Amino acid sequence: MSLEKKDEHDHRAWMEERDLTPIEKSFLVSLLWLDKRFRIVDYLELLENLYYKSNLQMPKSHTEQYNLDNKFWYWYPLYSLGFFSTIAYVVAAVSGALLGFYYAPATAGETAAAYDQVIYIMTDLNFGYMLRSIHRWSAQVMTAAVFLHMLRVYFTGAYKEPRELNWLIGIVLISLTMVFGYTGYLLPWNQLSFWAGQIGVEMALSVPLIGEWAAQLLFGGFTLGQPTLQRMYILHVFFLPFVVTALIAIHIGIVWMQGIAEPH
Repeated sequence: MSLEKKDEHDHRAWMEERDLTPIEKSFLVSLLWLDKRFRIVDYLELLENLYYKSNLQMPKSHTEQYNLDNKFWYWYPLYSLGFFSTIAYVVAAVSGALLGFYYAPATAGETAAAYDQVIYIMTDLNFGYMLRSIHRWSAQVMTAAVFLHMLRVYFTGAYKEPRELNWLIGIVLISLTMVFGYTGYLLPWNQLSFWAGQIGVEMALSVPLIGEWAAQLLFGGFTLGQPTLQRMYILHVFFLPFVVTALIAIHIGIVWMQGIAEPH
């Protein structure tokens, strides 16, 4: 008898020895059939090991660690800010992708102006006002949550060894979050967007040595126009999302490996 036949015979004998209901027998037979073809049990064991390893990385509650007799520890809610900012980023990404179906970066002189498209989204598109509001507020919540998260890390000393690399990645992430907000601020191409862009040009020109080169690269010149909006759109939609998503994955991966630092 081959090894596979022997295993199948052992499994059936095991089921016959136990008083199983028809539903339980059907479930086990289905599981055995799937396992024989797709190694389901091996993957379930892998997921189980991953689950327990993940739990080992999660911090104990302060009530457990410091024996506080179920008293509320006021610092602990601040440890949700990183997760909260990640959720806000996902919501902003999904809502932004949906807005992309109805927006194109075109200035007032083009066939379909960006400002007119925003007005269409806000007034004529079904649920457009809600969709843009969700995108705007999730972006603002993300910015606030990332800022508060950095403050919590700083004041609890969680940036110290061995977490200094993740602290530097966090600084890059909060900087890119600011760039995310700025590029998105220019996309509606209204008066606020125009003058925010003009301020950006003046700031770029004020940089010694490379100021004019930076203004040409980022804004397409010294005055605002179609090249400016095109660059902001490419940064906001095609460049920043991939960079930020990759850095968030690395950031969370390091936290998972090192565990969450707690105040002492």
